[in-house]
Amino acid sequence: MGRVKTGESVLSRAVRIFDAFSPEETALQVSEIARRTDLHVATASRLIAELVSHGLLERGPDREVRVGVRMWELASRASPTLSLRDAAMPYLEDLHAVVGHHAQLGVRDGDDVLFIERLSARDAVVNYSRIAGRLPLHISSSGLVLLAYSPPELQERFLGRPLEPHTADTITTPGRLRATLADVRRQGFVITPGHVHPDAAGVAVPVRNGLQAVVAALSVIVPNDGRAAAQVPALLAAARGVTRSLSAGPPAQAAR
Repeated sequence: MGRVKTGESVLSRAVRIFDAFSPEETALQVSEIARRTDLHVATASRLIAELVSHGLLERGPDREVRVGVRMWELASRASPTLSLRDAAMPYLEDLHAVVGHHAQLGVRDGDDVLFIERLSARDAVVNYSRIAGRLPLHISSSGLVLLAYSPPELQERFLGRPLEPHTADTITTPGRLRATLADVRRQGFVITPGHVHPDAAGVAVPVRNGLQAVVAALSVIVPNDGRAAAQVPALLAAARGVTRSLSAGPPAQAAR
């Protein structure tokens, strides 16, 4: 693997190029990629051209750059979340039909919840999450469930650092976060009215694999009208169904 004069590998620079994209900004000019990656424009252009030649990136009609179909194909083929998503989809679809708003599946990746599937409806309440989108663990209902069952050292790291607010109702104090995580483990669910958007409430439950380890969070986003708790029984039933499906095959991999 070739290395540049700074000691950074070419692969590391390529990864930085992919990290320049976000769910909101899926197409970027080369100059913008260079700025975000702190690469010289000529270096970024050369690396992008090589990635394009392999189909990992592709160019649009105005020379903008986006992630290529080949990259999506390789990532989908190797993803450890595929068996989890496949097991969850029938129950997620049933849950979505009952709730009529957003139903989604999230996993923990580092300090974030990563949403691997979301079903929605035309007139559903506002929801900031999206497939392949991320939110910090302390902000959303899915994230709080995943944080509650995460390793103690990760929980302590969150409890010992500033917690950025998303709305006025987002959890931002260690005491409130600690109490919420304890409630999640005791109750088996969490409700977050107005934590991500004032008009929306999140409700989430843990999903376990065949070894009873928590591998995901199943959640719905509904109007913040005081009735979100009514969704808990449907969520728990769906989560039990996913667990049964996962128990019938190889256990899903634990979060990184």
